[in-house]
Amino acid sequence: MGQLEVEAEASEMGMDPARLALLEPRLRGFIDRGLMPGWLILISRGGKIVYLSRAGHRDVARQEPVELDTIWRLMSMTKPITSVAAMMLYEQGRLTLTDPVSRFIPAFEGMRVYAGGPPDRPMSVPVFEPVTIWHLMTHTAGMTQAFVHRHPCDEMLRNRGFGFTNPAGMTLEQAVERWASVPLLFQPGTDWNYSLATDVLSRVIEIVTRSPLDQALRNLLFEPLGMEDTGFWLPADRRNRLAQLYMGLPGGIGAALEDMALVPQERPTFISGGGGLVGTAGDYHRFLSMLARKGELGGRRLLTRRTVEYMTRNHLPGGVDLESFSRPLFTDVPMRGVGYGLGFSVVQDPVRHRSVSSAGEYAWGGVASTLFWVDPSEELEVLFMSQIIPDPAVQLRSALHPLIYHSIVD
Repeated sequence: MGQLEVEAEASEMGMDPARLALLEPRLRGFIDRGLMPGWLILISRGGKIVYLSRAGHRDVARQEPVELDTIWRLMSMTKPITSVAAMMLYEQGRLTLTDPVSRFIPAFEGMRVYAGGPPDRPMSVPVFEPVTIWHLMTHTAGMTQAFVHRHPCDEMLRNRGFGFTNPAGMTLEQAVERWASVPLLFQPGTDWNYSLATDVLSRVIEIVTRSPLDQALRNLLFEPLGMEDTGFWLPADRRNRLAQLYMGLPGGIGAALEDMALVPQERPTFISGGGGLVGTAGDYHRFLSMLARKGELGGRRLLTRRTVEYMTRNHLPGGVDLESFSRPLFTDVPMRGVGYGLGFSVVQDPVRHRSVSSAGEYAWGGVASTLFWVDPSEELEVLFMSQIIPDPAVQLRSALHPLIYHSIVD
């Protein structure tokens, strides 16, 4: 849909160019200190791109620079896309948030909750209420992930062949059936745990649309938004644009993560709506712009204003934050004063969050050092892309907020 470019002078949109100029040397410092291979940052205000910068390399060994059309592994930034697709089906009346997941996936009928014992002989009790679509979208379903090594249920998943990757040849349908055989960590709705729930939601989307997830997302989102470089695999003619993924070590950039970084050239057997997408900054910017415009972009309305506002409210019981209502979260950002909506974190209390952000700011990121946030009150969108895991520059997100918000002078 055209090359990314600055669309308006920062000063015209109420931002101080001199203050914005402080961003680049701060971010270049991460490269100069060997903490990041390269990055791209985009800032939009009032619906127009006012700042666009990039530095470093998408492939260090080959000395290939980050370009505007570089393709990045979105990892968990796939989840908001999947969540939006589910809410489009909600608006069409094809599912409700209170629907039991078992309505679509019978294996979720009669789920049980872990009550003790070793992974090979667990004790469990029945659920008080069925797992619903809302539980999946808010990560309150009680599910977990195999790679966290934190709970016997995690080990049960590993015993079934799961880890950072899935058993060879397994489809999303087969994986979801196997996940349903593992007890839940807690009663649905009583806690928050970042989990495989969005992948289960992906399977619901497949069943409702009667199409594979990749085709469903293409029909619902990618084609209407012009997200031409976003998908679950990368054909040979685009692979030269893919950024390499690196391991972050205390002393700097480590080895390229060849196995974990593998992006298939053809359609994979397992399609992950929880973390499988790759795409460009330009494509993801179009997705964020649609959200910032309350569901509409370029004359195409994908969601209504009320649905976008509903998704980006805090859905945690009693308005609590993630710090007080969650299992330990893998993040470099404190979760004080931050709630969770339907696919997004939501700032509830900027003072408690210790950040010059705004109440109502919604955001998410990916484990490969990608992140975004949208601030409706300031009409602000920020998108940052890099490819290193884990991110050794732990102050990155905390550094971005003051530098960007202190540039707003209107």
